[in-house]
Amino acid sequence: MRQVDIASISGLSEPQARERLRTEGYNELPAAGTRNILRIALDVVCEPMFLLLIAAGSLYLFLGNLEEALLLLFFVFVIMSITFYQERKSERALEALRGLSSPRARVIRGGNVCRIAGREVVRGDILIVDEGDRVPADAKLSFCDNLYVDESLLTGESVPVRKATGGARQARPGGDGQPFIYSGTLVVRGRGVAKTVKTGSATQMGQIGKSLERIEPKDTVLQIQTRRLVRNLAAIGISLCVFVAIVYGATRGGWLAGLLAGITLAMATLPEEFPVVLTVFLALGAWKISQSRVLTRRLPAVETLGAATALCVDKTGTLTLNQMAVGRLMAKGKVFDLNSLTEIKGIPEEFHPLIEYGILASQRDPFDPMEKAIRRLGEHELAKTEHLHDNWQLVQSYSLSEKLLALSHVWQSPGGDEYVIAAKGAPEAIADLCHFDGGQLQEMDGQINQLAESGLRVLGVAQTRFRKTAILPSKQHDFDFEFVGLLGLSDPLRPEVPEAIRECYRAGVRVIMITGDYPGTAMNIARQIGLHGCERVITGPELEQMPAAELARRISSTNIFARVVPEQKLRLVQALGANGEIVAMTGDGVNDSPALKAANIGIAMGGRGTDVARESAALVLLDDDFSSIVRAVRLGRQIYDNIKKAMTYIVAVHVPVVGLTIVPVLLGWPLILLPVHIVFLELIIDPACSIVFEAEPEEADVMRRPPRAPDEPLFGRRSLSLSLLQGASVLAIVLFFFAFFYYRGHGLGTIRAMTYTTLIFANLGLILTNRSWSKTIFQTIRTRNRALWLLLGSVPVFLGLVLYVPFLKSLFLFEQLRPIDLAACFVAGFVSIAWFEVLKFLQARTPKAA
Repeated sequence: MRQVDIASISGLSEPQARERLRTEGYNELPAAGTRNILRIALDVVCEPMFLLLIAAGSLYLFLGNLEEALLLLFFVFVIMSITFYQERKSERALEALRGLSSPRARVIRGGNVCRIAGREVVRGDILIVDEGDRVPADAKLSFCDNLYVDESLLTGESVPVRKATGGARQARPGGDGQPFIYSGTLVVRGRGVAKTVKTGSATQMGQIGKSLERIEPKDTVLQIQTRRLVRNLAAIGISLCVFVAIVYGATRGGWLAGLLAGITLAMATLPEEFPVVLTVFLALGAWKISQSRVLTRRLPAVETLGAATALCVDKTGTLTLNQMAVGRLMAKGKVFDLNSLTEIKGIPEEFHPLIEYGILASQRDPFDPMEKAIRRLGEHELAKTEHLHDNWQLVQSYSLSEKLLALSHVWQSPGGDEYVIAAKGAPEAIADLCHFDGGQLQEMDGQINQLAESGLRVLGVAQTRFRKTAILPSKQHDFDFEFVGLLGLSDPLRPEVPEAIRECYRAGVRVIMITGDYPGTAMNIARQIGLHGCERVITGPELEQMPAAELARRISSTNIFARVVPEQKLRLVQALGANGEIVAMTGDGVNDSPALKAANIGIAMGGRGTDVARESAALVLLDDDFSSIVRAVRLGRQIYDNIKKAMTYIVAVHVPVVGLTIVPVLLGWPLILLPVHIVFLELIIDPACSIVFEAEPEEADVMRRPPRAPDEPLFGRRSLSLSLLQGASVLAIVLFFFAFFYYRGHGLGTIRAMTYTTLIFANLGLILTNRSWSKTIFQTIRTRNRALWLLLGSVPVFLGLVLYVPFLKSLFLFEQLRPIDLAACFVAGFVSIAWFEVLKFLQARTPKAA
């Protein structure tokens, strides 16, 4: 910055700045709150199952049964510890993903230039911004020199915008010739001085953050259905609990024992496994997808993504690399496509000067993405030629202006007797410098249109020479330039995107492009990725005037939305949701945040995404790999299939557990199951079963079927009927087993041990049979599932401990069983589910109707 510009500016005084900082606050967005240790512990303790465990443990303690009380309370401690560990791990992962602390800012205070933390910038501060700086606040320019700013963070457009002084009314981000710069954007070229007008929540970035506070994340369909199912079963369980306690106390006179029986029934009936299974499946699913560098911020999003019907995709940085690259060269009437470099060895010689002078008209170490692309091409293709001049000295530069959108660099070569001048800029500006006549202009217009139709941004390049002994002119127009050619640049597609799009279509997922770019560019990108309906586009200005009813009608057949501003992205997501779509939205900028939060599944790009976008999203793609979304869809569908299998099993296994608690009370039998038996079943068998079903491989057609209907019930009539029949058959066998030995006069400890052992073997049978409702156990047993074999090996070990270790045997009120007793229990347990295996076998042999 020239000293004369600084000397005339005093800026705020330090006392003024401190007072504004005190009254208006720091220049930062409010951070999302985190739960502390006490909050997490309280949430865990308030779970109904834990409250019942504590109640049962306290009751045992009151009755003087210290061993059972300590055992139950120990289980409470173990579960709380595991839950707390998972919660803290999630918090740490989120903290690790947050961006770096506030960047430094250069301000003028009291006539002196100083560097301060960006969060300490206040309204009225004079900012100095230079190439490579991150703008710390919204400000109005009072001076700028060839200033270009990357505002893709706010607009989604990858091409930097040119800034200029003058004008009083603040406009939206985006568009050339504006005098405002915005917080969070990046200066890629030039320099400027600006007066801060807004900080913190008042900035453009802050306003978007405020809009997020008014948007509540939606519960998933699965969450709603599970909550309703748990609520209904809990109401039934509490009613039965009270009923059993009253009946037991009234008929047998032991009110404390009746209360214990009621608590046992509540523990048997309370469907705490449903939310546990949901959490375990989603947590393990999140862990699996994290291996593909995808962070899950809200667990239900993994499953919901499997039900997605519409995927809204932001073009810049999501479908494209957000990294400009030279796509085509035009020189001397010839065209060279850089995509042909795989077939052609090197760029032909006639195009070398175009790249050479394009580099000379750029910065040596550029920030501008287009200049980076030109230099990258030259260093790769011209490395062993005479067209690179790293030892040349820059003598003078002519900046781009509003009247002439071109710049020039004057270079001096070692030992040369001439200056070499290279110019680049808008093609019409280069044509002006070269003094084109009408025919030349017409020819160049045709070449520009040819490149623009391919979605390329076009730059013209020119060159000339000047005697070293002469005084350099004051204006670019005073040189006698010669036209060199045209450069066509583009933001390349991510290579994995076309296949990922095809996979989405095979899975019945509609893909919609929402971008701030121009319609022609959007349509060209859409054709390259294979997007359906490329011929129909709705622009932001059209959307602004469109009534809600017309938008709802047209959005069902339009897949490209161009020149869209942030508020309109949110409106589109809401319109899709109103049409019954399950909407997934990808994005990386602050402008995407409201739509990310409003969508059923928000997916933020973590590589270049903003903190606001990541905080608003349910999933974060850490390496911005678009194909990870498809893997997440596949995993989500697999998770839902396996959740249905696990839920079916849970309903089936609860029927005999509840029956074994109620029937003895009604028939005057001694109690079969006590709280310790229920807890053993819950903590050893059920979580293991959840892991087994979670580890089930995906079905063969998982990505060749349409998404499930949003209102599809977790339990249909057929699923619920078969599940209840499975449970009823197990209950009938186990009750028959108990009654047979009870009325033959066997000891209660032996009968209880045999009944419980039969129940556990039947439990294993239910797991094996519910792995598939179309294949028999003999077919599915060959499917790889390590968790299943761990379960089949570990359950007999744990069962052996409670049957034969004296201390545990006394806690469970068991007597030791003989080998013949164990064999009988094994046969009875698997006989109880044999009918379902026969049914599957017969269905498989029945020919399907044509």
